[in-house]
Amino acid sequence: MFIVRIFYAIAYFAVLLLEIGKATLDVAIRTVNGEVEPVVVEIETVLKRPISQTILANSITLTPGTLSIDLDSENQVLIVATINPRSKEEVIPFEPYIKGMLE
Repeated sequence: MFIVRIFYAIAYFAVLLLEIGKATLDVAIRTVNGEVEPVVVEIETVLKRPISQTILANSITLTPGTLSIDLDSENQVLIVATINPRSKEEVIPFEPYIKGMLE
């Protein structure tokens, strides 16, 4: 069980770094083109533990172009600001890795 959690932790950090790189390029292109349409969305998460939800919120904030505004732990809802409309999977692609690592 411990080795599985370590695998998820390594995969989480790899995916996080990849997503930060992709988002940096996307934000750079959008700021040059002027294609910015900021939105605030509510995203439901499957994570139940507050520490898992906090790591997810911090990961969103670390990714350029997204910002976690609020976290409702009881209802498992994150409020996120993005520079353009995105699907839930695009905003939180690392959620399954956090779940495997901590829940």
